[in-house]
Order: sequence, then structure tokens, then C-alpha cells
Amino acid sequence: MFIAMVVVFILGYTAIALEHPLKIDKAASALLIGVLLWVIYIMGADGIVPKLDSFWVFLHENGFMSSMTIPEFEEMLRTTNNLKLLEKPELQTFLDSMHNYKDVGIAAAYTDYISHHQVLSHLGEIAEILFFLLGAMTIVEIVDQHQGFKLITDKLQTTNKVKLLWILSFLTFFMSAALDNLTTTIVLVALLRKLIADKQTRWFFASMVVLAANAGGAWSPIGDVTTIMLWIGGQITAGNIISMVILPSLVTMIVPLVILSFTMKGNVKRPVIDYANQDGTVNTKQSQLILFLGVASLLFVPVFKTVTHLPPYMGMLLGLGNLWVITEILHRGRRKHTNIDATGEVGSNPINPNKLTVIKILTKVDVPTVFFFLGILSAVAALQSAGHLRILAGTLDVAMHNIFAIDLVIGVLSSIVDNVPLVAGAMGMYDIMTPEMISAAADPAYAKHFMQDGLFWEFLAYCAGTGGSILIIGSAAGVAAMGMEKIDFIWYMKKISLLALVGYLAGAGAYYLQAMLLHG
Repeated sequence: MFIAMVVVFILGYTAIALEHPLKIDKAASALLIGVLLWVIYIMGADGIVPKLDSFWVFLHENGFMSSMTIPEFEEMLRTTNNLKLLEKPELQTFLDSMHNYKDVGIAAAYTDYISHHQVLSHLGEIAEILFFLLGAMTIVEIVDQHQGFKLITDKLQTTNKVKLLWILSFLTFFMSAALDNLTTTIVLVALLRKLIADKQTRWFFASMVVLAANAGGAWSPIGDVTTIMLWIGGQITAGNIISMVILPSLVTMIVPLVILSFTMKGNVKRPVIDYANQDGTVNTKQSQLILFLGVASLLFVPVFKTVTHLPPYMGMLLGLGNLWVITEILHRGRRKHTNIDATGEVGSNPINPNKLTVIKILTKVDVPTVFFFLGILSAVAALQSAGHLRILAGTLDVAMHNIFAIDLVIGVLSSIVDNVPLVAGAMGMYDIMTPEMISAAADPAYAKHFMQDGLFWEFLAYCAGTGGSILIIGSAAGVAAMGMEKIDFIWYMKKISLLALVGYLAGAGAYYLQAMLLHG
């Protein structure tokens, strides 16, 4: 079953990549593998769960193994992955006698752990991302419907492809550091719809926005989920990650832009947009107000998280709630009332709500993108729970034992599976080394790279943040752009992947040279 999970993931990933030839929406394929992997996992629990250290920790923390001494427990964890625990009569007898499972035996412990611990734990993490995405997409749509982006596009007069690409890339790069790469991508893709009429050209610009957003998020402690994890975990500090990773991140974005400056020709064609709406046009003051409030709501999210320590999605929903109330007040006098005919009956089309109200705007939110996120994140969560990603991380360490090589591979792998569990696996494998721990290590020169703000953690932030750009499905920003613009997976591989890979390697080279100059 353990291997079957990998096979199903590969097949599902292939179906997503071949969405257009198969004519099966990627959201459907993602949902299927998201559920099937968990089904296979729980069906094969007997052969998988006993090998997970996390299962024994779960039992111990919940008092099921309280009779064991700490040394006994640590010894069991040390040997978990090397012994066939089900063949140990004393352990089987002990587990069978646990009061929670005395009537049904060890199998109940496995299924309980998967269904009531792992699934619910990952559901919380996935829900945070989905509600964050829904809130951000709704705020952007509110600004769009109130013609807020028109105020920005009117300032961008150039239609030269190269010049426009440079402007948008730098705008994305710094916005991503202040907001995060997902929110910034949603905003910029919505903006591109007002700037570029041709679909293929818009796909290209949206893809470059993804590259710039991921690069911008890598050097900011709040710009990407993985940098937030490393920052909160204590592996990096805010000032150091900014000073050490901003240059490689800039290189990652600029190298593809330089290449395109020599190969890209011509001008973009602006779309013809009718800004009139059925309830009258929005005046300039209203557009300015909603644009200001929308941007302020997005910028408020990292501040909210820092001050309250609550998840970012709550800050996003707070901003949406405020914007919702304000738009209700703005348009309450413009609502159309129910039509009632002479007989007192309600007409066949009784309510025609103002298109500027949030209730109407919610119908425009891209639900398939949300389902796609749900499926992909669920699939990766299953692989993480069953131990596939931890085995992968451990294999890399044994095979390479070189921090630069390990991080580079993690970055490339993050374009295939989500970077969050890969980084989480690395954080779980390596302790934050103290001077005492370094002195006691077998290889002090290698161990020092794992101290706070060590080279391993800095380079991991860069690689995990930017490596996802190599494939459209490799980052939250890429998935969002793919869903919003229906970008084809194969098209992205042909047009963008090589550019992203060149930028990724160039940035990695810049970091390596910088590290050698500063640390020797």
C-alpha cells in the first residue's frame, strides 16, 4: 500500500498535467487523488502506521503508554523503523490491553490515529489556506467590480511587452514581500485581465508574475509560508533572511527578464472594457475608496498575524468583513426591490441585486480553483502523513551530506510536491544547533550550518521559495494563477519552466558566491 500511494499520486499528477488532451478538469483529478491516497493509506494502516514515530508519540502524549518510562519510550522510538513491531509479543500484548482498544485491538489504534488525528490535523491546515484564498479572491473581485484596478491601469500607459514585463515583475517582487506570494499573484492576475487582451500573452505574463511573486516571497519573513515557518520556528531571523536572500531572489527574477528582453518583441493589445454596469457607473471617489480599503485589508494581514498571533486567514476574513459592511452601506440605496404583480404574487425574477454587492460578487469567485487546492493539498498531506516525504528527506541527507546539494534538490522537488511538508521534514530532521552542540558534533564544520541563521536554513528558504516556479503546480501562487487563467500545465513547461530553472540556478549561484565571500 505504501508504494501504491506513490503510484496513484504519479498517475493523478499525470492526469493534471494532461488536462487539455484528456479533457478532464484538473480539479476533478486533484480531488480524486486527494481522497484515494487517504483511502489507500487507511486500508494499509497495519503495514504503515507502526513505522511512524509520530504514532507512538501520539499514543504516549494521550496517556495510552503512560506506564512506559521515558528511557523505554525513547528506546522504542529509536528502534521503530528497524524492527517489525507487530512481531514483538510483549508490545502486541501491551497495545491490546490498552483500555481504549481492549475490545477491538491494535487495528483500532491505527485507524483512530489516521482518521481522528492526522486527517483532522491536516484539515485545519488546508482550511486555513482555502479560507485565505477565498477571502483574498473576494477582496480582489470587490476592488475589480468597483473599477479600482482601472485607477492603476490608467497609470500604466506603456504597451511595450518588455517594458511592461519589467514594471509588473518588480511591482510583484516587492508586493510579494510585503503581502505574500499568493495574495500578490491573485491581485496581479486580476490586473493583467485589464491590461492584456490576448490569452496566450496574458498566460505568459501571469506565469512571470508567479516567478516574481515566489522570488519576492523567499527573502521576506512573511512573504511565503515556508519562510514564515522558518521564522516562527527560530531557524532564521527577519533581518538576516532579508539581507542574505534578497540578492539571490533578485537574480532569480532578473535573469529570465534579461533573456526575455532579447527574445520578446512587440506590444500588448489592451482589452476593450465596458465599465458601465446595470445599476449605474461607480464614481471616482467610490473607486478610490474601495481600492484603498482593499489594499489596506491585504496589507493588514501580516500586521494582524504579528500582533495577535492568530492565523493569517483570520486577518483576511476580518478585512473582507469590513469591506463587506462598507460596500453594503455604500449601495444600500441602490438595491432593486422584489417585483410583485397585481395578484400579489412574486414575479418569476423577483430579485435583481446590485452587481456591486458582495453577495453578487461572490458568484464570480473561481470555485474550481478552490477545489483544486483542496485536492492537491490533501494528496500531499497523505504522503506526508504516511512518511513518504520524511523518507525522501532522510535519503537526501544520507546520499549527499552537503547542505547546498540538499537544499537545491528540495527546491526542485518543491515544484512537484508542496514545499511546506518538505520544509517541515527538514525542520524535523535537523535541530537548531547551539555552540555546545556544534562542539560535541562529529563534524563541527558541517554542524555549524544548522545554527540559527546558518547557511542551511537561509538557503532552504531561498530554494523552497523559488524552486516551486519551475512547474506551474509547484507553488500556491502558481496554482492560483493556473486556476484563475486556466493556464495549461504542458504550455507552462514548454514556455516557462526552462526560464524558471535558469533563474533558480542563477540565484542559487549568487547565494553560494555570497556565502563564500562572507563565510569562507
